[in-house]
Amino acid sequence: MKILAVDPYRIREPLFEGFRVILNFLGETYSPAYIQGISGAAFRTAGIFPCAPTCSSMMDTCGLIHLMGYEMKVFGIDENPGDLIGPMISAVRDGIDNGRPALVWHAFTNAEWDVVCGYDEAQKIFLGRGSYRGTDELAAERWDRAKDAVDISPAFGAILIGEKVLAFDAQTAEVAAIKEAVRHGRDYREPNPDGRWTMYQGIQCYRRWADEFSAPGKSREAGDAYCSGIYGATHRAAADFLSEIAGGYDPASDLLLEAAALFEKESSLLKKAEDLLGWNSPWGVDEKRSAGAAVILDQCARAYEGAIECLERALELI
Repeated sequence: MKILAVDPYRIREPLFEGFRVILNFLGETYSPAYIQGISGAAFRTAGIFPCAPTCSSMMDTCGLIHLMGYEMKVFGIDENPGDLIGPMISAVRDGIDNGRPALVWHAFTNAEWDVVCGYDEAQKIFLGRGSYRGTDELAAERWDRAKDAVDISPAFGAILIGEKVLAFDAQTAEVAAIKEAVRHGRDYREPNPDGRWTMYQGIQCYRRWADEFSAPGKSREAGDAYCSGIYGATHRAAADFLSEIAGGYDPASDLLLEAAALFEKESSLLKKAEDLLGWNSPWGVDEKRSAGAAVILDQCARAYEGAIECLERALELI
């Protein structure tokens, strides 16, 4: 058995926090909020649908690894994972033997990137961390669990992080993230003419979310619980990210800090709505609950839109 000491997830987020955990193990000291910021995850709102936090992103996980200057090797698992799971397991084990944790899709959580930092050959299990598994003691699951992802999502596999070969251009990444936050926030999509559901983004998404709970008959669904948890965590990271970088962007620093305060307000409101929207809230239709959720989500939408407006004005000064 090989076990490497890795940091637990500090932010509940499916695509990028796992890489931050590995960066930390490799000696990089970027904060969880900073990684959420430069990846763009800190500013996303889409759906509302269970897959929205993984389907709406500024970049994919490999894109962030490349941005940070690291080599990588990707093991993909498609709809026929039988021939690929064995080599993937061997590669992850070899990496751990050589002191390198790996990202494995669906290793411990459901359709998220998890960090595998150990294995037990006798029991054929992986050990590690996920956004909601292994936060205290290491999670343990059979080491071929990744192939089950084909049942619920497009399957990926594993990413083995190599050596750092390129310098990271922090300012370029920070400004690009703010620009994309504004573009995403202002994204507007026409409804499908045939009435099919459309995945909205940014402000438009938030407004529809609030409007849905304002109308009678709205059922609390998995997407409401998953997205409110993810966006509550990532938008709090947006506040911390903007506070962290604001001093380097005078004369736009005050606007960045104003945006940070609004993202923090929005995140706090989503936390307040946990009893109404979270996993432990009642499923189905509850008009009294919907009325309370609608009020809070309307306040969230206003705070989010205000933050995007501040970022828009800040870009004029950067």
